[in-house]
Amino acid sequence: MTDHAKLDRILVLGIGNILWADEGFGVRVVEEFHRRYAVPDNVTILDGGTQGLYLVNYVEEADGLIVFDAIDYGLAPGELKLVRDDEVPRFTGAKKMSLHQTGFQEVLSAADLLGRYPRRLALIGCQPLDLEDWGGPLTAPVRAQIGPAIELACALLAEWGAPAALRSEPVAADARLLANDIDHQSYEMRARPAE
Repeated sequence: MTDHAKLDRILVLGIGNILWADEGFGVRVVEEFHRRYAVPDNVTILDGGTQGLYLVNYVEEADGLIVFDAIDYGLAPGELKLVRDDEVPRFTGAKKMSLHQTGFQEVLSAADLLGRYPRRLALIGCQPLDLEDWGGPLTAPVRAQIGPAIELACALLAEWGAPAALRSEPVAADARLLANDIDHQSYEMRARPAE
């Protein structure tokens, strides 16, 4: 398959835990991506959170998969790295930083065993600075990579024949990915719990 061949079904997935500072990077990127961009009907945008193996059904239906996540690449905090296709499983399990990460490597293995592994796979990872601040926000160097990570995803979608378009109208409240005051802005503006 050439790089420019159109994929029938594409999943844009953010994984991570917003309760552990930079561990929430993937969720915050997919949330912001959905806020800014409309996508063709063959593209699904999903907050995968820490669902682990529950994501297998979504992954096995995808011909193309873009994953946003906090990944320990051993780089400077806040540095982005794009990994593609056969290289992705190696990085989703290289160093266990959280429970969801091992689970996602298992998700890819399960989809492969079912014979429904995505034809194209891309991991947009950001090197975290802090994974210990329970209830804390993304750190500044990681938060600064939300926009660049979205740009990488837009380039991939265009390459895969499903370009995203800037929204002309804001996302309706009932169509947001995160609600109940855990969206990025509400979450970071609330008062932190006492120690």
